Amino acid sequence: MKTYLDCLPCFMNQIVRIGRMLNLSEADCFAMMCEFAGHFAEIELADPPPKTSIKLYDMINRYTGLEDPFRKIKDESTEKALGLYPELKRRVNTAAVPLSLAAKFAVAGNVIDFGVASKFDLNAELERVVEAGSFGKWQEDDFFESLAQAEWLLYLGDNTGETVMDRLFIETIIKETATPVTYVVREKPIINDAVMADAVAAGIDGCAKIISSGCRAPGTVLDLCNPEFLKLFHSAPLIVSKGQGNFETLSEVKAPIFFFLKAKCQVVAEHLNVNLGELVLTNSDS
Repeated sequence: MKTYLDCLPCFMNQIVRIGRMLNLSEADCFAMMCEFAGHFAEIELADPPPKTSIKLYDMINRYTGLEDPFRKIKDESTEKALGLYPELKRRVNTAAVPLSLAAKFAVAGNVIDFGVASKFDLNAELERVVEAGSFGKWQEDDFFESLAQAEWLLYLGDNTGETVMDRLFIETIIKETATPVTYVVREKPIINDAVMADAVAAGIDGCAKIISSGCRAPGTVLDLCNPEFLKLFHSAPLIVSKGQGNFETLSEVKAPIFFFLKAKCQVVAEHLNVNLGELVLTNSDS
């Protein structure tokens, strides 16, 4: 997915919102806006937005003086999600179709995203999944059919905290289908995206092998990934891609990908032909 003109004011809004969230001064936020605006002419509109985000969040890290300014927020997200895990697991285990509910919980967890919104209600989102009768685009039958035929699964993670719902989904996949899973995280901290330590804190190391993509963008930019990941990506019989950033970077890639996400911005919602805020499970051919 390319960068649209609508993405440019979104970058500036992120600077203000996240600068304030991280307790930077108004003067620092203004300075960052001026600095980033000076890079507008360098932005390649053919690139996906997460690739441009690397420069933006490197700048924010520099102003905070921290390599991982979201560390405390990420830990709190994981702790909160782990507190919900026992009840979510009980619901999945007693559901008529455990894989279906686990998939919906995994997508609902995608609400935890500080790159798009700093306020969210995880409990409400998970309850909405249980109660809602329809979703924006929901091709779970196609996914389950592909899963039944796959020898193994490559699972591209997204945000910290959401990782706990990923864990529940992976555990359910293994219980129901015995399909081995390799879970992929970001190479370095960026926004609240999950790195290796975050995935381990969520307990994913107990149900899947965890690797880094080698990419430090809030998405999966293939030309920035390491050889180990690329070898797996190009050989995977089935790929789960979590989140909007992974969708933005992989939506035009030919591969057996199913995208699990919440449409959090109007540009992505229109690209998917769904309403803003709807939950989506769709394959790369749709």
